[in-house]
Amino acid sequence: MRMWTAIIPVKRLEAAKTRLRGAVPVDRHPELALAMVRDTAAAVLAADTVAGLLVVTDDPEVGAAVREIGARVAPDPGGGLNAAMRFGADEAAGLAAYRVVLAGDLPALRPDQLDDVLSRVAGRSFVPDAAGIGTVLLAAPPRQPLDPRFGGPSAAAHAGSGAVALRGDWPGLRQDVDTAADLDTVLTLGAGRHTCGLLRDLGLTPECAPAA
Repeated sequence: MRMWTAIIPVKRLEAAKTRLRGAVPVDRHPELALAMVRDTAAAVLAADTVAGLLVVTDDPEVGAAVREIGARVAPDPGGGLNAAMRFGADEAAGLAAYRVVLAGDLPALRPDQLDDVLSRVAGRSFVPDAAGIGTVLLAAPPRQPLDPRFGGPSAAAHAGSGAVALRGDWPGLRQDVDTAADLDTVLTLGAGRHTCGLLRDLGLTPECAPAA
């Protein structure tokens, strides 16, 4: 079985998830962003096909939280999301590894979904988001540069760059959280315990079953 190094880039919490602002009280927004990162990271590390997780971030709170669950942390090199992904995958993890980068806002991700996706990777591959416009995952085998094209209509950009689109029933993987409506959808799928716990504490959901 191939073993993958996973990479998640995370902005500083005060600058993260700007389109999601207003879903929770303003002073709790960084907590929501961090809760989603923690749930995503925990699911990634629980996948059988993942050998390790590298989080690329300059936020000390994010770094401390993911180290607690076994992730490594690398400093953000600057230059935006794609630069952080390239650095994490091609330099920090190294071209000799099987590398997969994921969005950090997948609180309904299940480990078995990630295992299923990675078992299908033959070459450089990606998974579109639930809307089919963005990208939630990009994988590259050894000796092949990651070449990320995240931002805007990135699914089309990744397809145009030669990456293969992977299709399957992975709702927790494909549902990232950019808006309050996305957050509602994640709750119906079953979000992770950190996201659920925060929203329950805020009284924003009476029922919030953690992801299985």
